[in-house]
Amino acid sequence: MPMMPVTDSMFLIAETREHPMHVGGLQLFELPDGAGPDYVNDFHRQLLSLADVRPLFRRRPRGPVGTVGQFASSNDDQLDLEYHVRLSGLPKPGRVRELLELTSRLHGYLLDRHRPLWEFTMMDGLQGNRFATYTKVHHSLLDGVSALRLMQASLSEDPSDMSVRPPWSPRVRTDVFTSKKESEAFDPVRAVQDVVKGVRGLGSAATRLVNEAFREQSATLSFQAPRSMFNVAITGARRFAAQGWPLDRIKVVTRASGATLNDVMLAMCAGALRKYMLDLGALPEKPLVAAVPVSLRTDKSFGGNAIGLILCNLATTEADAGERLATIHDSMLKGKAIYHGMSRLQITALSALPLIPLAIGMIPGMVRVTPPAFNVLISNVPGPRKPLYWNGARMQGVYPLSIPYEGQALNITVTSYAGNLEFGLTGCRRTVPHLQRLLGFLEESLVELEKAVSY
Repeated sequence: MPMMPVTDSMFLIAETREHPMHVGGLQLFELPDGAGPDYVNDFHRQLLSLADVRPLFRRRPRGPVGTVGQFASSNDDQLDLEYHVRLSGLPKPGRVRELLELTSRLHGYLLDRHRPLWEFTMMDGLQGNRFATYTKVHHSLLDGVSALRLMQASLSEDPSDMSVRPPWSPRVRTDVFTSKKESEAFDPVRAVQDVVKGVRGLGSAATRLVNEAFREQSATLSFQAPRSMFNVAITGARRFAAQGWPLDRIKVVTRASGATLNDVMLAMCAGALRKYMLDLGALPEKPLVAAVPVSLRTDKSFGGNAIGLILCNLATTEADAGERLATIHDSMLKGKAIYHGMSRLQITALSALPLIPLAIGMIPGMVRVTPPAFNVLISNVPGPRKPLYWNGARMQGVYPLSIPYEGQALNITVTSYAGNLEFGLTGCRRTVPHLQRLLGFLEESLVELEKAVSY
């Protein structure tokens, strides 16, 4: 009965019907040349025949909800692959609109804790000689970085490679967590010493964070965020919108401004949120604050979670796109400087401070009286640079779906793929109206940034 790391089990502890704690990915594929009308159906049957399943995808909580299953896991030796791997047909006319509506519904319901916490749905009937897949995995199993790594490892850069297997089924049965070399090199005494050393340093790290932030104003801290339309109680239903932009356009802005690609992505989001909220008459008088996850993963493993948080001033009260980008760039630099020299354990512990209001907000009614630590969570997860194929079917795009939290009704997650930056917007269906409009505002925001750096 292996115990879960705290960073994994907290996603199980926090989950309720109104707060599903799974992440997802929507992938679009072109049908290969010569594919017949039964291609997707036959492909689905082929997937069901692959009985070899990775240990990660056999793992389930130990016992029912509310017991030790929150903290420990076991292996499912009777995994029902037909339950986890599904086939759905899109209603006609099979546009992207119908695809996003189906994906929104699939993303809104809980995973069954009596089974391994993942599902995979193939979607047939998409216009443009295409099909789609939606992958759904509980955040206690994977974070965004490990999920993308697993997807990339499961596909091929060679369109003629017909031996590609799905993420849950390795080409050779193997443990995905540690190699034999890594296992032999593990020193439990040293591991305990490292934890003790990290915990001992938490006090000085916290002191440095607070002193620098208040004395030198070198970081955006929790509780400086204004109340906004996103910081409210949410429901379990979801709405999803997605679109990609050429990386070449964004890199022009990065080179001209001296900012990073992540800074420009955040500035796109800031401009879009400003326009969206102005359109609804809901823009706060103080600038929005974004929580920006940063990966702490130092290996190439697939499972688990290894993330920290930086709080960023989005400068949404600033009308000029260039000034907005400059403020975001400065805010991110100062946030990164705070963590310089800290251990992974120290960064994880300090990153948990902004999450305290989220935990308190899970208590009914507390969202109304608890000030938000931040207004919106915006993630950027680097993805594959080259086009990928699944047994000859070229992946056109991959769009991430993430988790709105109680008091955080909107989540923006971005990934890169084959020359594009792919945006996935996941919102509470009731409290974030007209989510699709944000895509148009993202384009307008990028145009403003292009104009700002061209002068």
